Amino acid sequence: MAEIKDPENTVIVELESGNVVIELLPDVAPKHCERMKELARAGEYDNVCFHRVIDGFMAQTGDVANGDMEDGFDLRMAGTGGSSLPDLPAEFSKLPHDRGTLGAARSSMPDSANSQFFINFKDNHFLNGQYTVYGRVIEGMDLVDKITKGEPPTYPDRMITVKVAADA
Repeated sequence: MAEIKDPENTVIVELESGNVVIELLPDVAPKHCERMKELARAGEYDNVCFHRVIDGFMAQTGDVANGDMEDGFDLRMAGTGGSSLPDLPAEFSKLPHDRGTLGAARSSMPDSANSQFFINFKDNHFLNGQYTVYGRVIEGMDLVDKITKGEPPTYPDRMITVKVAADA
């Protein structure tokens, strides 16, 4: 496994194919990092599908309201919700949307991010300054690359569990 320097700010996403290790960036986007850890610790991300996966662009997941594939799942609704917690203010930074970075998904309103996030398949610098970057994949990007593509995928992949490394 990758060297985990800060277990409290590292998230392990278990996929069917293996683990993706994400280093959170609390110095850059503290509110987004805290939200991800809060939802992970509550088990909210467990069994949530990747509902929007665009080849050469990004893989989006994190709809804890409608994306849980074990709880009354309707693929048509996946991607339309968030958590029961309030939306987050944007935490834009100078960090670029490089391959493997984690971005906060949101509506057209900058302060509407909640629980959904995406992982960039490639450098997507056209997103810079428009979406909050709050983490980066430090291991398992090869697994992210293999997530089933589609908007939505016919048979979506899911996050089996999401844990804060300090708790694993």
